[in-house]
Amino acid sequence: MVKSLPKRSEVKVEETWNLGDLFKSENDYNKAIEELEQEVAAYADKFKGNIADETSIIEALKGYAAIYEKLVPIGTYTSLAMSEDQTNDEAQMRSSKFGSISAKLGSQLSFVTSELSELPAELLQSAAEQSEEFNLYLQEILREKPYRLHPEVEKTLAALSSVLNAPYGLYNTTKLVDINFGEFEVDGEKYPLSYTSFEGGWETEPDTKKRRAAYDAFHAKLREYQHTTAKTYDMHLQEEKTMSDLRGYETVFDYLLFSQEVDRSMYDRQIDLIMKELAPHMRKYAKLLQKVHGLDEMTFSDLKIPLDPNYEPKITIEESKKYIDDALAIMGEDYIDMVDRSYKERWTDFAQNVGKSTGAFCSSPYGVHPYILISWTGSMEDVFVLAHELGHAGHFYNAHKNQNIFNSRPSLYFIEAPSTMNEMLMANHLLSNSDDPKFKRWVISSIVARTYYHNFVTHLLEAAYQRKVYDRIDEGGSVNANVLNSLKRGVLEEFWGNDVEINEGAELTWMRQPHYYMGLYPYTYSAGLTISTQVSKRILSEGQPAVEDWLKVLQAGGTKSPAELAKMAGVDITTEQPLLDTIAYIGELIDQLVELTDEIEAAKA
Repeated sequence: MVKSLPKRSEVKVEETWNLGDLFKSENDYNKAIEELEQEVAAYADKFKGNIADETSIIEALKGYAAIYEKLVPIGTYTSLAMSEDQTNDEAQMRSSKFGSISAKLGSQLSFVTSELSELPAELLQSAAEQSEEFNLYLQEILREKPYRLHPEVEKTLAALSSVLNAPYGLYNTTKLVDINFGEFEVDGEKYPLSYTSFEGGWETEPDTKKRRAAYDAFHAKLREYQHTTAKTYDMHLQEEKTMSDLRGYETVFDYLLFSQEVDRSMYDRQIDLIMKELAPHMRKYAKLLQKVHGLDEMTFSDLKIPLDPNYEPKITIEESKKYIDDALAIMGEDYIDMVDRSYKERWTDFAQNVGKSTGAFCSSPYGVHPYILISWTGSMEDVFVLAHELGHAGHFYNAHKNQNIFNSRPSLYFIEAPSTMNEMLMANHLLSNSDDPKFKRWVISSIVARTYYHNFVTHLLEAAYQRKVYDRIDEGGSVNANVLNSLKRGVLEEFWGNDVEINEGAELTWMRQPHYYMGLYPYTYSAGLTISTQVSKRILSEGQPAVEDWLKVLQAGGTKSPAELAKMAGVDITTEQPLLDTIAYIGELIDQLVELTDEIEAAKA
């Protein structure tokens, strides 16, 4: 049964992350800020107005990198302390204060990119050729040159960054602090409800009566906050559109895709092909769920139920380590050593508590080990999610060891490939362990219901909806709750057709995801999983040579474009074939589930 969430002060310390690896004490944190402020002031005195030739360019960038390396752990500590408990007054005040300090420092340092951008392209190119360390950074300056604004405007925008980023903070406050879901009732018995308990328990509850009652109660409470949440989102959208126009981009899509180093055709292809080609397979999966569970009708509130809930093992945090170690062993000793350290050194926050950010994420500060947030419920889904986040950790663990702070982070388009790769390795490992039909069905259904549903359905439908939102914004429009509800419902109905009843509340799922405040992020989940699906097939067939190629990709960090990184791993994402192959593979998995179900049912007869 889903329990009420404890306060942060009531959870076990061993289930929390150790932020002491960032700063031992609040005094150390405050001292680091003071030293950084002094260093930024001295840096500005030395270099402002004095970046004029190859030597001064390289020297300025060395100092800039050093400052950035000191800023990252401060920002990470501030952010993680807030994400573990958004109701903590001290964390709220610290976050607000740092937002102002960060904006001030950003404004003081804005001259670096402005002065570099105003230099002749020939001089920047010459400096890039003389410095392998800063070559990529300078190439990016050249690429951004047409879209830079007057230095004073850039300085002002940097100073206003905490204000411009405020909608995301407001969204989280509404979601994680203000909304109280209380309880819901079934047959006279009351059950606690929260974001965490709904997404980590009630949404997959096998008891249809409880699951649908939890769904109704959850969305009824969301509906009370829809107008505030919609207004918050519209503020964010208008800021993005304004920035896009100011900088001279043709569309807001061009503005948001620029840093991803992909063109509009790759973005549209990912959404269009999945909406068209994957939908029939997922409708077949929905009908299978309906049949197995004997549902009167298949509704949106039923899509997350496991195919065989009686075959779902409960897994402790300690037990998860063996699953993950065994599945990822093929990645080599250094990778597994990182995984083991994450458990021993408390890199991961497993605890469930009031005010904690929902979902899961990995934060990988340069110069420090990664941190992972997850709310552990003990399901196999948690093991897959943890493997996913360790994929991010392994990516930046390798990239940071091999690249400088400017070169370590790849395009957002590629960011989900290493994480979803670990999910594929987990699935392949489990499948190799047994030929028992029930076990095979459980593993394959885990792949479909978790890995592919999450990345190819949930996030892709977010992307399809997001595209409609930005189309509207590009035309000079705005959005409110009614508009957003209509757009979201339209996307869901298009994908699921007549096979799934999109019941009341489904249109509010746009309120649940923070991804909409992160640019064109949702579609990248399916892009990353397309790459990792194809590479995992290579690993199955070729073994170590494919693993070595993949490790080189991780170590490359952001030194190559998404297409170049994928090519290093043997995948050509400039064509639609890898995506079509992946969709076909999902279809094959669902066909196997149907066959295994028939086999299991026949054995019972």
